[in-house]
Amino acid sequence: MVKPVQTINPLISIIIPCYNHGQFLANAIESVYSQTYQTFEIIVVDDGSVDNTKKVCNNYPDVTYIYQKNSGLSSARNTGIKYSKGAYLVFLDADDWLIENALKTNLDLLLKHKNIAFISGGHNVFYENTGHTKTVREVVKEDHYLKLLQGNNYIGMHATVMYQRWVFDSLKFDTSLPYCEDFDLYLKITKKHQVLHHTELIAVYRMHGSNMSSNYSDMLKYVLLILSKNEKNLLNNFEKKLNNQGISVLKDYYSLKIYEYLKLQINSNRSNSYNKEVKTLMINAPKLYAKFKINQTLFFMFKLFQNIKNILKKILPLKVIKRIQYVLYKQSKNKLPYKINLGDLNRTTPFSTEFGYDRGGPIDRYYIENFLNQNSSLVKGQVLEIGDNEYTLKYGGDKLTQSDILHVDDTNKEATYIGDLSDVPHLPSNTFDCIILTQTLHLIYDYKSAIETCYRVLKKGGVLLLTVPGISHIAQDQWRKYWLWSFTDASMEKIMLEHFPKDNVSIQTYGNVLVASAFLYGMGLPEIKKEQMDYHDPHYQVIISVRAKK
Repeated sequence: MVKPVQTINPLISIIIPCYNHGQFLANAIESVYSQTYQTFEIIVVDDGSVDNTKKVCNNYPDVTYIYQKNSGLSSARNTGIKYSKGAYLVFLDADDWLIENALKTNLDLLLKHKNIAFISGGHNVFYENTGHTKTVREVVKEDHYLKLLQGNNYIGMHATVMYQRWVFDSLKFDTSLPYCEDFDLYLKITKKHQVLHHTELIAVYRMHGSNMSSNYSDMLKYVLLILSKNEKNLLNNFEKKLNNQGISVLKDYYSLKIYEYLKLQINSNRSNSYNKEVKTLMINAPKLYAKFKINQTLFFMFKLFQNIKNILKKILPLKVIKRIQYVLYKQSKNKLPYKINLGDLNRTTPFSTEFGYDRGGPIDRYYIENFLNQNSSLVKGQVLEIGDNEYTLKYGGDKLTQSDILHVDDTNKEATYIGDLSDVPHLPSNTFDCIILTQTLHLIYDYKSAIETCYRVLKKGGVLLLTVPGISHIAQDQWRKYWLWSFTDASMEKIMLEHFPKDNVSIQTYGNVLVASAFLYGMGLPEIKKEQMDYHDPHYQVIISVRAKK
């Protein structure tokens, strides 16, 4: 055991185990550097990562980097303890972060109560996919061991805990536990020592797709193992009663989580791929398992009926078909997973009325800029852009000979030409090599004349690069009164073919039901994954792009 460093300002060791979470690691490290209390050391234990964990650590010369062969979270934390020097220890997972006053808050309380083994506080849960944050504060002032026995892990997040170093003179994390090792340690400590808990926010728990704590089957397996092993340490019948209560509470909690998860898999036709979860449910919650099997059977019956419906239509009267549909619906309404958990979307107002500009950027811009990037070789020579020339300069670069701007407002000093695109006789014919017309046509009443103008002013061989909105909310700013139209690929084809030859027109749509919904809710681009953005469903057209050559 390393002897702790004693100073006027005690040293706090921040131990960060990391296994393939290099993408989050810098944020965790920066949150430590941002603390109001600055006497600390950071130890990153790389538990056999194959990502950029080491490279991230190399950007921070003061961070102690330790590599070990992949041995699990408990082993990584024990390695951090071995090499640490602080009088106090904090374990911060690489995908989480500390709130700036975290170290000072916990240290001040530990210095006032030197006999306690650890102190813990409140935390936020950050849902990465939605950007939503939930605050978790639980008031527990006494009987900490008994609370834990009852299955109430009131701490919730390990990074909120600051330990006295002497705790680890006799205890370590159990390396046989791949899950719930912190809960096991809390039980062992609170059994013998006093601890404190408060509700000040200390850290943020990041919820994302690869959290260990979302593996409900394994979490249940190991938390029940811990409570079962703990039975030999129970002093009396009261503690045994609480321990049994804890087993029951945790079975109910995790079984319900598994059931809700499996319902979603039924809806995705993937429930047969999750045999471990089904088995866990069958062993620990027979009633929920039976309910799941009923749901599964009814769902497959419903799907089967949907598949043969076209055949039945040929041999059964329409009234019979509708009656079968109605009966199946009534049977499935309260049992099948059609009761969608709307979560954050269960609201009648959007998250943003500014098209996501205040949430990291508009979703539709992803498609618009991808379209322009794919056609950037055509942005050359003399280019006309409507409104401003941001995209002309971005995608034209040194291919430009002249950049012109058409703007409807004569107060715009940057504009080369002033006028409405549907009626600008002074705009010279056969002049431009390229016209960029993005998200503007819906603001023009006589949009057909606007397309006619574009055709007229293009040179022979010149190209119009155009985007229009399909599924969109209506602007709530000064553009509200000008917002006249929305389009589809079919409507754009009819409009374009009035002037451009069919072989010279290419139309593409972008979006899907998730993206369309997110866009209507005002979510920002960072809140949707790239693979979700790139999935194309022509029935949900958020943006329509047109490339037309004269």
